Amino acid sequence: MKMCQVLGTITATVKHSAYQGHKIMIVQPIDSKKKPSGKSFLAVDSAQAGKGDMVLVLTEGNGVRQILKQKEIPIRSIIVGIIDEIQTIDVVIPR
Repeated sequence: MKMCQVLGTITATVKHSAYQGHKIMIVQPIDSKKKPSGKSFLAVDSAQAGKGDMVLVLTEGNGVRQILKQKEIPIRSIIVGIIDEIQTIDVVIPR
């Protein structure tokens, strides 16, 4: 699982049928101090996230298939939760 920030949404007029009814978001991996920590990528939204939200993204195909209850699906990354707050040993970082 990766901690990410939502950068925005993707709009597609034509897409694979597996994506029908799913919102596709651009997400940026971040560290515990909300600094970018890798390349941005696309993820299907299952948590009703919005631009600027900190989210948890599952990036493992088998878990995605289980969440979406489909045996074969060409989706690798899915937003599974919205982060309210990050607590570390010495600091609390609010949303």
